[in-house]
Amino acid sequence: MDIHSLLARLPIKRFREPPPVVAVLRLAGVIGSLGPLRGGLTLAGLAPQLEKAFKLPRLQAVALAVNSPGGSPVQSALISQRIRDLAEEKKIPVIAFTEDVAASGGYWLACAADEIYANENSIVGSIGVISAGFGFPELLKRFGVERRVHTAGERKAMLDPFREENPKDVARLKALHKDIHDSFKAQVRERRGERLKGSEKTLFNGEVWTGRQALDLGLVDGFGELRHVLRQRYGDKLQLKTVESAKPWWRRRLTVGTVLPAPEDWAAGLIAAAEERALWSRYGL
Repeated sequence: MDIHSLLARLPIKRFREPPPVVAVLRLAGVIGSLGPLRGGLTLAGLAPQLEKAFKLPRLQAVALAVNSPGGSPVQSALISQRIRDLAEEKKIPVIAFTEDVAASGGYWLACAADEIYANENSIVGSIGVISAGFGFPELLKRFGVERRVHTAGERKAMLDPFREENPKDVARLKALHKDIHDSFKAQVRERRGERLKGSEKTLFNGEVWTGRQALDLGLVDGFGELRHVLRQRYGDKLQLKTVESAKPWWRRRLTVGTVLPAPEDWAAGLIAAAEERALWSRYGL
């Protein structure tokens, strides 16, 4: 006889009728590795939280609080697949709640859920693929700088920002984008199924919508805030248990000693912060 069976025999009601539990996982921020100072959502970082969430006693569901402008398509796919694997293994429903943004990879993560709830003003969608950069060939010419690149493999220096853009390189990049886009579309079709109401041309052109527009298109299932929706479904005695990650190593070291991150880590952190800010700003945030 396990501990839960023993507690159920006690004459105290809260032991005989223990409250249901929903695990809450916060999937907030840019998806992908952003360096040692800023983290980022990756499967390696989230795996312990995911395992812990699906092992909680009296678990009724796992709730995903999604607030992400996207990022790495690979990490989006890996995290989503792990959520689905655990949900099917444990026979536990998954419910996503979008906050400010669930766009691009953020929406990919939301699609790992069986149901998606949004705020009417959430930014949802961006089912597409993007890469961006800068070109500096004219700058080099202006200062008389000669760019020297030597490769083994003629396409190894594809899209070098210091050389003139090559139409063949652009065509190759677009082919890569199409392949990733096809994977993204397949994920949305599989997870949303007949709930999708718009045409593929509308749904998959990379556009973003408000939560209200997303509901009309079948990208979300309804409106609602996490606590309110889950208490309506599982009762007022529901226990919401947020499953958090451990602190990064550098934060632990700062709190117990005087060791600071290396200068190169600070530099990488600043670059990551600028890239992260650019992702959020695409959605007016």
